[in-house]
Amino acid sequence: MNTTAQVLRPQVQAFLDNDSETFSYVVYDHEGGHAAVIDAVLDYDPKSGRTRTDTAQQLVDFVKQKQLTVDWILETHAHADHLSAAPFVRDNVGGKIAIGENIVAVQKIFRDVFNLEKQFLVDGSQFDKLFAEGEKFYVGDIEGEVIYTPGHTPADMSWRIGDAVFVGDTIFMPDVGTARCDFPGGDARTLYKSVQHLLSMPDETRLFMCHDYPGDRREHQYETTVAEQKKHNIHVHDGVSEDEFVAMREARDATLEMPRLILPSIQLNIRAGEMPPPEDNGTVYFKIPVNKL
Repeated sequence: MNTTAQVLRPQVQAFLDNDSETFSYVVYDHEGGHAAVIDAVLDYDPKSGRTRTDTAQQLVDFVKQKQLTVDWILETHAHADHLSAAPFVRDNVGGKIAIGENIVAVQKIFRDVFNLEKQFLVDGSQFDKLFAEGEKFYVGDIEGEVIYTPGHTPADMSWRIGDAVFVGDTIFMPDVGTARCDFPGGDARTLYKSVQHLLSMPDETRLFMCHDYPGDRREHQYETTVAEQKKHNIHVHDGVSEDEFVAMREARDATLEMPRLILPSIQLNIRAGEMPPPEDNGTVYFKIPVNKL
């Protein structure tokens, strides 16, 4: 492997799912080379319960157009706002589905919330690979590193690939701030520490968002830098103390509604994007726990 891999600059292609305002990425070394796919989205209509693969097909088409070999299909966490299309991507262009090893904590929480079938294992075995904090991996010759960034959930990971870090739901664009921490297992004080970990990286480090919520102020954006976040992030810019952040975050979270797709999303995403097993009539169902969340 290339001994200078950690300083290489990957190419990044972003794809926006407008419905959930989620960015998915194809990260690659060069055309005809190797790639990772990050946070692929499965289209889902909650009114009809129907799924589509239009958004994920864009990633697949790009991979084929650039003649890339997909090494990894990475999830930053078990998302609460969109369903994962990781199996669709794997079935079409290959790659191993991976997430952080702390997904087992989230599986345990939501196995009980949804009273899942006895056959559902809370050991992360649904994924092809569970990564540990600090573990290294490669996209071609470009070195990747696993960065544990809990707070939004107890299992959030950020993925550093070369000079680019894919931060999941930790921070957003500077004018949007930070992620909520009121889901089961979330914690604002923990998120503050995770954000500080990210912002301790070199100022020029590129940060890629999982979401952007611009409202009517501007167009969607997905890339910023450590320097820009330290100067301008409305929640965690330089000078904001841990106690100040926690007070703000907890007060703000108390006003937020649950994400529109949290119930189907979590049930699918803790299974590495696979549907629950069909019932005896051959139909797959998502459960709706009443007065639980």
